[in-house]
Amino acid sequence: MIKVLKKENMGSSNLGWLKSRFHFSFADYRNPQNVNFGVLRVLNDDIIKVSSGFDMHPHQNMEIITYVIDGELTHKDSMGNEETLKRGEVQYLSAGDGIYHSEYNLNSQKELRLLQIWIFPSKIGLPRLYGSKNYKKEDRENKLLNIVSSQNGNSDIKIYQDVNIFVCEDFNEIYYKINENRQVYFVNIEGKIKINDEILSLGDACEITDEKVIKIKSLEKSHFLFIEMPKE
Repeated sequence: MIKVLKKENMGSSNLGWLKSRFHFSFADYRNPQNVNFGVLRVLNDDIIKVSSGFDMHPHQNMEIITYVIDGELTHKDSMGNEETLKRGEVQYLSAGDGIYHSEYNLNSQKELRLLQIWIFPSKIGLPRLYGSKNYKKEDRENKLLNIVSSQNGNSDIKIYQDVNIFVCEDFNEIYYKINENRQVYFVNIEGKIKINDEILSLGDACEITDEKVIKIKSLEKSHFLFIEMPKE
């Protein structure tokens, strides 16, 4: 089954410096029927205006992945990490027993668009981790790139949960087999696609359960991300 989630029906917020679309309950968007999908707790599509961002703030007991779509993200945290990431690059943070960080768009001319993903860890109090990966366009062009996996998985980025995150752009057709007792949350980042018999436009998403294979066909130049995880 593929349940299409249109962007127009998602939560949203516009604070001036930050414009967000919430796939799940977050901030002032409260929907008790839409809190999580399996171990996926948060997926925010954020646009951060120039010369602005999130001041230093705390997190704990959450796996946080940031996927940069456009612009430049500058990160700083209480573990001493500081760096700037660009399109297609990935940052991950296992907050463990607690960490502070800030996220800024220091560019004075270009907005920053990113996906922020929060995943429940396998248990609380795990060691803190921080890292990033400077993936190139050719790594995800016309093929599935596994940007995040479990500690036992195949990705260079490994978190404390049994998930796989894939991205792809500039493709014609891509197929993905879903193993038994697994499910997928799919986000169409850019362009327009057909996934099996359903059409997704820019910003739309879908929940995929009880499907053995998904066929993803590009209807125009497109870019997507999906999270594969244990079925609820």
